[in-house]
Amino acid sequence: MACRRGCCFGAMNDDNARFLMLAVLIMLYLLCGAAVFSALEQPKERQAKERWAQRFENFTQKHNLTRTDLETFLRFYEEANVAGIRVDTLRPRWDFTGAFYFVGTVVSTIGFGMTTPATVSGKVFLIFYGLIGCASTILFFNLFLERIITVLAFVLKSCHGLQHQRQGVVPHDGRRETSLPGPRDRDRDILAGWKPSVYYVMLILCVAAVVISCCASAMYSAVEGWGYLDSLYFCFVAFSTIGFGDMVSSQRVAYDGNQTAYRLGNFLFILMGVCCIYSLFNVISIVIKQTLNWLLRKLGILCCRCCSAGIGKRLRPRRNAVMPSSTGHGHPRARRTVSIETDAVNESETDGGRRMSGEMISMRDLLATNKVNLALMQKQLSEAATNGVPRPSVSNQNRLNGFSGGVGALGIMNNRLAETSVNR
Repeated sequence: MACRRGCCFGAMNDDNARFLMLAVLIMLYLLCGAAVFSALEQPKERQAKERWAQRFENFTQKHNLTRTDLETFLRFYEEANVAGIRVDTLRPRWDFTGAFYFVGTVVSTIGFGMTTPATVSGKVFLIFYGLIGCASTILFFNLFLERIITVLAFVLKSCHGLQHQRQGVVPHDGRRETSLPGPRDRDRDILAGWKPSVYYVMLILCVAAVVISCCASAMYSAVEGWGYLDSLYFCFVAFSTIGFGDMVSSQRVAYDGNQTAYRLGNFLFILMGVCCIYSLFNVISIVIKQTLNWLLRKLGILCCRCCSAGIGKRLRPRRNAVMPSSTGHGHPRARRTVSIETDAVNESETDGGRRMSGEMISMRDLLATNKVNLALMQKQLSEAATNGVPRPSVSNQNRLNGFSGGVGALGIMNNRLAETSVNR
């Protein structure tokens, strides 16, 4: 931040401030969600308990049973329920098709909970099987996300180019003129570095997720007999890998119509839905990161204004004092822009000025300066070793388009968009 001392945000770097704010917001989000669900679901829970107590008492009186005997019988049923035995006839849990359905929910991290291993050897095997399977599936989701971003970037960039061609900005023949650069050359350069906005990608993925969920819900409503809203609820719980297990598809012994086609459609819908929702979650996380950066900038500006106001009151100049209005070169003093993403660079520039003036710097400032210099040197060495020539920086373009930084899936999206714009 611009404010160094006396500011709560100036004492921590951007990552720590963002992490702290996100933790606080998540905690507030959890508290709000708990309050809403408690208000919605607690009355129905009380009604169910009262109804069950009344039915339990009527059953013991009608069949002349003691409360202890009936509770013992119900515990036996709970044990059978864990093993997959229900009052209604369901498909076998541990034949090959049932086991394949189970391992699919394991590696996709859905985990409905309808089927669980009961033997010790099965539980031990699940630990190692899930460790490798879940990691492989997450890698598959990341590679799927990379290809989705590549296709979306190519399509959006093509549409953007066609729009410029219709407006007469880019020539249709694509030949470069040897004359001095004109407006068309500048527009061509702009188009070469253009990348789709994160909001466009989020909108497309949201529409795709809605279409897949609606089509899958129509199938589940017709085959499983669920309501359409319940089917949408199941789609979100399954596609987001929440997997409560209160509603599970493809669990009957037999279905009307082509049973094989339904189970294949169920598998394909879950696969496409999980991949699409996973990609959508990653894009939404980028938007949340942008929102956090915006909040930090606003809070930093407010905090720095408060600090500046306090310092100004203590160091109020005399009425007739002459204040410098320009730098040593005769240019007006440039106002420093408070930015979350450029704070480290600004700190390094400030520290350089201190060293030129002979003023001693603190250990925190020295570490911040070394961190920036090492990062820049590491980037240049990596690009020189890979391509022979360092690639042009695309950080400003990423910042403008919303794809700035990130690791894992976020880094994949950022790198893929950058490569798409450079190779086009």
